[in-house]
Amino acid sequence: MAQKPSIPKGTRDFAPQEMMKRNHIFETVRRIFEHYAYLPIETPAMENLSSLLGKYGEEGDKLLFKILNSGDFSNGVDFAQDSKKLSTIISEKGLRYDLTVPFARFVVQHQNELTFPFKRYQIQPVWRADRPQKGRYREFFQCDVDVIGSTSLLNEAELLNIIDDVYKALNIRVVTKINNRKILAGIAETIGFPEKIVDITIAIDKIDKIGLEKVNEELSTKISAEAITKLQPILLMKGSFEEKIETLKTMLNNSEIGMSGIAEMAELFEYVADLKLYMPCELDLTLARGLNYYTGSIFEVKALDAVMGSICGGGRYDDLAGIFGLKNMSGVGVSFGADRIYDVMTELNLFPESSGVGSQILFVNFGRAETRVILPILKLLREKNIACELYPDTAKMQKQFNYANSNRIPYVAIIGEDEIKNNTITIKTMQNGQQEKMSVEQLTKLLSKL
Repeated sequence: MAQKPSIPKGTRDFAPQEMMKRNHIFETVRRIFEHYAYLPIETPAMENLSSLLGKYGEEGDKLLFKILNSGDFSNGVDFAQDSKKLSTIISEKGLRYDLTVPFARFVVQHQNELTFPFKRYQIQPVWRADRPQKGRYREFFQCDVDVIGSTSLLNEAELLNIIDDVYKALNIRVVTKINNRKILAGIAETIGFPEKIVDITIAIDKIDKIGLEKVNEELSTKISAEAITKLQPILLMKGSFEEKIETLKTMLNNSEIGMSGIAEMAELFEYVADLKLYMPCELDLTLARGLNYYTGSIFEVKALDAVMGSICGGGRYDDLAGIFGLKNMSGVGVSFGADRIYDVMTELNLFPESSGVGSQILFVNFGRAETRVILPILKLLREKNIACELYPDTAKMQKQFNYANSNRIPYVAIIGEDEIKNNTITIKTMQNGQQEKMSVEQLTKLLSKL
């Protein structure tokens, strides 16, 4: 007996109705991105490994899917050497880990063709060799929106407005956590370990997943017990935005970079107040965003009504394009996790009824004579942007009705001898079984309202 086919763990198939729901997310996101004048781009699924390595930190590098060189990749290779070095010899390319690093590469490569500030959006899959679990996949879609070539905090404010618009349109209640890597750098400086900023942020970023005690355990291998003690009031800080900012000003008054981060947060929250956003925004000093390339504002969005990791995140990066040779090109962006959004909307039953529906109407097939009357009507309806179809075979009526029900088609059109003679169409509403006769014009009006 042949083995049943399967797909790799951490990946998913999506059936037609699921895809229509996913397309509802993509279309909503795309429409809002374009309302803010962001332009679409695409980049290849694979990048040169040299473009990806070293951009995500040591943990991120481990999660890169590497592609073996084509041909005899083992020819002349010493397999006894260090595995890290070996992987770069037998693999020159890798699947992209996110859309931000490929975007930075794109900007540098095409800098002479772009107008700055450059605003782009990108909706494509990414791959991570992670351990699959709820809300964590090896292949998933990201919907990224970035602006590069401007240091203005108005860009951060605009991104918060986009986040607000997207989740309001999708009917998901969210909270957006905001912090600034400069504040975190100031904290590292104040507790006496400025050179350990990466280790400190990687540990702090896990506080939601593993708790404060485990974070402190991890930090104990990187910084002194005294420094960990100094860090606790910051990790446990409560109160309003204004109270937190005043406390930080006192704690970080000797750190230039820390005070710079505080000033940026104060300005950004002024804009947030002006925008009167639907979602709450909070200053969260435990938010660190583990990726190494963030240098300023950082964001993370969580659903309020579902247990799920972040469903959107991002921040400012000052040096990412510089890694590829283009200095002084600051950017900021956020990434919407389409797969987690889909899971949240499925769990909370938030998809509109119409998002899982393809055809609006099915025409019953009685034979060639009736079909020749139906075909021009189908053409007319499609020209009016109405999705419709004709059952391809002259099957029993019940079988055609079952097809409509299985595909959630709301109406069935019946055109038999009587309808042809009287130039009418009998329309059956599948939800309640009611039937009525109408003209093509009346049918068009009915379907146009859907």
